[in-house]
Amino acid sequence: VSTDAYYYEAVKWAAENSITGGVGNGLFGPDLTCSRAQIVTFLWRAAGSPEPTALSTFADVPADSYYAKAVAWAVENGITTGTGDGKFSPDDPCTRGQAVTFLARALNAKAAGAASFSDVPADAYFAQAVAWAAENGITTGVGENRFAPEDPCTRAQIVTFLWRAYQGD
Repeated sequence: VSTDAYYYEAVKWAAENSITGGVGNGLFGPDLTCSRAQIVTFLWRAAGSPEPTALSTFADVPADSYYAKAVAWAVENGITTGTGDGKFSPDDPCTRGQAVTFLARALNAKAAGAASFSDVPADAYFAQAVAWAAENGITTGVGENRFAPEDPCTRAQIVTFLWRAYQGD
């Protein structure tokens, strides 16, 4: 992580607050895609790693996985309901739309207006979360009035979203 990277302060904050320790060997992996397991784990850790009342019943979330408690906490707090058919899909890429939706739900945040990005339909499940994120300086999109909600969210992007969201705390 270069000191002049847009995500430098965010990664530093995430490491100092034990939200992520990176990908090993002293590396953060900023351009790697963030998985659904990673995003809920980051959110859970940012919330102080609260103990869930019970583990989730998703067929694809082993009780001994590093993300099991994070997924259970996320379900208990209405952050996610999984991907259907009793699955959470922990290894699937987390899209940018999912990332801001999880973050907004974790913070119980609401938008005052509508999303103004050309690629965010008003009726999309992520529309209010994207609007909230834009209103609060958590994202400015990817350029050309686009948010790219279906693009995979990189580790640098999600840690930056988290850092910007939690700076108000």
